[in-house]
Amino acid sequence: MRHLQIETARLRLRPLVLDDVNALHAHWTDKNVRKYLWDDVIIPRAQVVEVVESSIANFAQHGFGFWALFPKDKPELIGFGGFRFFGEPPEIEILYSLTPEYSGQGLATEAARAMLRYGFEEHQFARIYAGADPPNAASFRVMEKCGMKFAKRMRINNLEAVYYLIAKETFQPDNSLYLVQRIE
Repeated sequence: MRHLQIETARLRLRPLVLDDVNALHAHWTDKNVRKYLWDDVIIPRAQVVEVVESSIANFAQHGFGFWALFPKDKPELIGFGGFRFFGEPPEIEILYSLTPEYSGQGLATEAARAMLRYGFEEHQFARIYAGADPPNAASFRVMEKCGMKFAKRMRINNLEAVYYLIAKETFQPDNSLYLVQRIE
């Protein structure tokens, strides 16, 4: 099985694996993470298993899915991010979250920029959306720092979501360290 890893100046991103389920479940049920990512619902561990299995299948079929985020010098999972299909017709959406103690350091922007670059350079995505709940100011700051612009408002599960968009031709990769490694 081939593994794909992305490295940035401060982070290492690798595809989710089943061994990540416990750490990811702890991350996703943290009150500050679940507030926006899971609409404040404490999801069961079995749902995390389903998401990880779906991500593994998406990497096998499409070459993208969700990555676990780690500091380059530590083995602890501090977040996740990646791509999924959403809407009809299917569009590409980027998602990301960080453990609260790592927030406010520019790491979410660093990870999001690396994932956007991967999507545009490796997969030739024409455009990528990102959505957030209106009160999630931190997520909107990440989107704006990545060059994304307001696209639309939607209702999902009877809740308002605001979507930003970036097109391949407007994305400006920076000169920070960015390395994609394929490991057998």
